[in-house]
Parts: sequence; structure tokens; C-alpha cells
Amino acid sequence: VTMSFISKAERQKCWDSRDRYWECLDKNSEKRELCLKLREMYEESCPAQWVKHFDRKREYLKFKTQLEKDGFDPAD
Repeated sequence: VTMSFISKAERQKCWDSRDRYWECLDKNSEKRELCLKLREMYEESCPAQWVKHFDRKREYLKFKTQLEKDGFDPAD
């Protein structure tokens, strides 16, 4: 299903469900199994392409935060 053009209300619903899912992950030390219902809502509310994009963005942001906190160690 291609959903490149979704309404403002649909975008908002997508962002809200993504934010709730991410909040759950933050509160539960990234334990995805504790947030499955929110993940399902997130996937239902957002186009698949967006879910992929947001998932990659979250991984990048976590990596960036870790890097800023611990510094870069090329030996790892």
C-alpha cells in the first residue's frame, strides 16, 4: 500500500503512535517485547516506508547519543 500522500490527521496519528512507542522503549530499557501493542499501533498508523525511516532514525539517534556520551573508540 503506497501512502505517500496522507492527510494531516493521519500524519499526526502516525507521529503520536511513534512517540508513544519510543517512550515505551525509553522507559523499558529498549525491551521491545514490553511494547508490542504500541509497536502494532505504530505500524498500523504509519506507512511502512515511514516506519523503516523512523526506526533507522531512532537507531542513529541512540548511536549518536552513545558516541557523545562515551566518545569514539576505534578499537571497539
